[in-house]
Amino acid sequence: MPSRHIHLVGSYPAADTRQAMTIVADVAGPYLRALADGEVGARRNWITHIIDGLREHPDIELRTDGNWSGYDNRPVFRVKRGHRLTSGSMRLGHAAAAGEGYEVFKEIRASHRLDGVSFQVGIPGDLDLALFAFGPARAFTRRRTFREALAREIREIAGWGGHDVLFQLEVPVELVMVAGVPKPLRTATARSLVHGMVKQVATAPPNARFGVHLCVGDLNNKALKRLPTVTPVVSILNALLRAWPQGRPLEYVHVPLAAGDQPPPLEPGFYQDLESLAALPPDTRFAAGLVHEAQEVDDQRKILRMVESILSRTVDVSPACGLGRRSPQDARRVLERAVALAES
Repeated sequence: MPSRHIHLVGSYPAADTRQAMTIVADVAGPYLRALADGEVGARRNWITHIIDGLREHPDIELRTDGNWSGYDNRPVFRVKRGHRLTSGSMRLGHAAAAGEGYEVFKEIRASHRLDGVSFQVGIPGDLDLALFAFGPARAFTRRRTFREALAREIREIAGWGGHDVLFQLEVPVELVMVAGVPKPLRTATARSLVHGMVKQVATAPPNARFGVHLCVGDLNNKALKRLPTVTPVVSILNALLRAWPQGRPLEYVHVPLAAGDQPPPLEPGFYQDLESLAALPPDTRFAAGLVHEAQEVDDQRKILRMVESILSRTVDVSPACGLGRRSPQDARRVLERAVALAES
């Protein structure tokens, strides 16, 4: 087994699930610990299809419309007057999609001899769903509904997938919020947001496996926020490590060093605060989201060596987010670049 692995966030631009997983397995198979189903079709844009689906919900009505051409051009909803929104009325679709993808995954894993590779299932944060659905003013009061709906789907997936499934908790809103507050408030903000995040983990079955994908957004391959340094990442990771539920292994943390169509910075100062990251548990991998098609491979090797030197450990390599918003050609280049870096 290679000492440095490749972590892929989830989505991949392909015609269907089989094609997505086959391409990834063909190019990067020996370096994978987990393989997602590619999140193809409507799922390539993360949760936009879930938010758009609320147009048909009997208890919800549109407040302002949008076409997802940018972060400020999206539909925002509200609960209808006299109605009550419950988790039982929410069908988010993760369990159904995972059930279909898992059958294909087992075939791909066997045909490519990827013994020990897990089936990765992306689960959005409850606050992230609530904010995109109802806007920032109502997000915190609506998140519990989404948390309970997600918990139901996680239990369903864990029921048939067991230890073969690795859940990836996906939380861009939390990182962007921490990055947006003044530096003296970051620690307190990170702890408050992480307190809500880990509730989602705590509701999962005891044997459920988790990793965490921090993100700065990737709508239309554009980041919601470009980080000036890794300091906000360190703030939220330190809070996460402190609050992570006992008895629930944290298998990896994935951090964005690139941002959408922007490659990772070359300046050493951007990465220096990684020195302040608390010691990760020995079994928790650090996936560095630096792989990008718009930067020379030698520059990315320098960044990789810099990150590993600061952390005093070997890290996994990864793009900053899913590849579903890339062209098939660029996504393939990212995969090949990841292999080159893993072999460095």
